[in-house]
Amino acid sequence: MAPSIIVLAVLIVIFLASAIKILPEYERGVIFRLGRVIGAKGPGIIILIPFIDKIVRVSLRVITMDVPTQDVITKDNVSVKVDAVVYFRVVDPVKAIVNVEDFIYATSQISQTTLRSVCGQAELDELLSQREKLNIKLQEIIDKETDAWGVKVVSVELKRIDLPEELVKAMARQAEAERERRAKIIAAEAEYQAAQKLVEAAQLLAKQPIAMQLRYLETLNTIGQKNAKTIVFPFPTELMSFFESLNTKNQ
Repeated sequence: MAPSIIVLAVLIVIFLASAIKILPEYERGVIFRLGRVIGAKGPGIIILIPFIDKIVRVSLRVITMDVPTQDVITKDNVSVKVDAVVYFRVVDPVKAIVNVEDFIYATSQISQTTLRSVCGQAELDELLSQREKLNIKLQEIIDKETDAWGVKVVSVELKRIDLPEELVKAMARQAEAERERRAKIIAAEAEYQAAQKLVEAAQLLAKQPIAMQLRYLETLNTIGQKNAKTIVFPFPTELMSFFESLNTKNQ
């Protein structure tokens, strides 16, 4: 009698182990009964009919997938290498299992082809300066393609854009020439503004001769404060006016 009880207890334990499944909060179980899907269940405790029901677990967490580096020729015929990262998650477990064999592999392949297509339609300047716009476009296209698989693409981010070495050198020379151009323009504008201020100062001093004399004395004071071997001879500005009047009479 005792061996029968033990065998029965073992069978009950095996039955319960195969019939009762516990799914965490982030998982769902797609149930197949005699080959036909009856829906997704979970989280928590799920009771199955042994040898009749089959469960396929599906994670609902966001999956981070690296898109391998793709060789792309841009719209303006520049060869670059581009890679990206895709964030997606399953929103319909039944579609993710029934409609596609491997939704992760399928999403990876559609991401690669979409990355080549979108980057190939953009020019190099747009590829470098408008990444956010391209990210949104990639996300919309990939999400539309994977909607039938019950997959929601949360975000797509371009990670790296590798340019040919010759192009990098050319862009560096262009940037250096642009900086030199700006420096020359700034220096020319400074000279122009300084010349304008000198003209205004000369006109103002010409109106008041005594101001010129004061400026002259201030200059002498500045020179005298420096420890330099400089001899300064004060020269009255009135003599300049006198010599100018003589020159005018001789003419």
